[in-house]
Amino acid sequence: MDWLVNLFTAHSIAHAVLIIGLTIAMGLLLSRIKFGSVSLGVTWVLFVGIILSHFGLGIDHQICHFVKEFGLILFVYSIGLQVGPGFISSLKEGGIKLNSLAMLIIFLGCTTCYVIHLITGEDLTTMIGVLSGAVTNTPGLGAAQQAVSDTITDPDVAAATTNRLASAYAVAYPLGVVGIIISMILIRYLFRIKLEREKTLAERSNTPKTIRIDLKVSNKGIIGKTIEDIAHITRSKFVVARMIRNGKQEIASADTILHEGDIMRVVISNRDVELVQSLIGESVQIDDKEWQTSASNLEKRRILVTKSAINGKHISDLHIRESYNVTITRVVRAGIELVATYELRLQMGDVVVVVGRKNDLDQVAAILGNSVHRLDHPNLLPIFIGIFLGVLLGSVPIMLPGVPLPVKLGLAGGPLIVAILMARYGPNYKLVTFTTNSANMMIREIGISLFLAAVGLGAGEGFVSAIADGGYWWILFGVAITMLPLLITGIVARKACKLDYFSIMGLMSGAMTDPPALAYANSVSTNDRSAVAYATVYPLTMFLRIFTAQILALIALS
Repeated sequence: MDWLVNLFTAHSIAHAVLIIGLTIAMGLLLSRIKFGSVSLGVTWVLFVGIILSHFGLGIDHQICHFVKEFGLILFVYSIGLQVGPGFISSLKEGGIKLNSLAMLIIFLGCTTCYVIHLITGEDLTTMIGVLSGAVTNTPGLGAAQQAVSDTITDPDVAAATTNRLASAYAVAYPLGVVGIIISMILIRYLFRIKLEREKTLAERSNTPKTIRIDLKVSNKGIIGKTIEDIAHITRSKFVVARMIRNGKQEIASADTILHEGDIMRVVISNRDVELVQSLIGESVQIDDKEWQTSASNLEKRRILVTKSAINGKHISDLHIRESYNVTITRVVRAGIELVATYELRLQMGDVVVVVGRKNDLDQVAAILGNSVHRLDHPNLLPIFIGIFLGVLLGSVPIMLPGVPLPVKLGLAGGPLIVAILMARYGPNYKLVTFTTNSANMMIREIGISLFLAAVGLGAGEGFVSAIADGGYWWILFGVAITMLPLLITGIVARKACKLDYFSIMGLMSGAMTDPPALAYANSVSTNDRSAVAYATVYPLTMFLRIFTAQILALIALS
């Protein structure tokens, strides 16, 4: 039985894999426990890791560090791939508001940290460790430790200071994770938020909205002009799905000349409705049954883009309307509806809504693929290219005026930004970045589980002793630094900014750069608004967390 004892006690690759597997398995089993209607979910993996490490079942520090960073990279990269297609539009619409709220959280957290230092007399360098743990930001801790090492000339004093920073971080971190989740729950009950109602409100507030209206041509000034002329005059993006002329339905094209009394079914962004309607004519109510009468030989169909040759091509490149008399009215991408303008590029996994005759639609389906099985094959090459480029980007030192040390995006910020850019712009360069929801979820869950297991196994060894030596005050300080900024900003976000609950959860998770909190938010949410908000604020937040930790460290040592 010596082999079994050695497997659990001797530091080896097999020992590390065994302990990590045990930590994750036990944590996921405990994640089924609920307190009322609330569960901590995958965060249990962190606490199991702390317990096992405290009782001597830790792993080699180098292996632990690698597993933590690699798990975090997998998690944030999968988030980037998920939100990338709709990230740019979300940034334009709500990015300023979300990032302003995230900066408010950061400012309040740093202020709380400094005020506690002034009131209690606790050493400011120690409070920086508490701050980093309370906001669950490991890169900030690393930046502060680096600033200490570069500033203090005595190596023994520098080592003691950095170790105290790490201990304060380890003590504050677990309740930092829990505090974020508790803050989310408190906001939910404070405003009596019903998740089903919130889901409906969130779906209505998706911007830009793509809507369908029926317009009757009545403006004398446009009779005799083509649909393309109208698009040029209004500079609006819209598609005429079909039209009724003299009682018969037909497919319209850019060259179709408008006659008085024509009724057009238009797919358009809600921002352009008033302008286009004022130019064409009054809105009319045509029942869907009338568009779908047996006398009509036109039908609507949803077709899945699964051919890699289509990836990155403009709709105009396919000549579908001219060749097959079929109109593409909308494109559904990552849950967001887009107006199918000619200049829109198609991507693998897009769902296109088309109108035409049955035989013509069959031919278009063959061109686009429409094979679910083709999407089951994973595209691993873009993932590892993206991770490679993300690590490179995260390692680039950025020099800022007045800051003695370079700032880096780190192994989380770099891969996240690259994943967003690849998911958004990769198809423009024939790069297939599509992954199915199940594949993306698998990568994400494996990543967050590895990350939490490694953090717990790394923090548990000195956890109890640090608390016994007076570190219990660090817990209270950390809870205040975690929850006060979140609750204040959460109230502002809900009352003044009218944000939906799912976006508030994503904002809180991103402003605290906390993957476990996002994992909890995703388990509550039935849409991707939490993930989108998280990715919207994460890059700026990561930069500011590192920057403020370095500034506070320099103030403490000055």
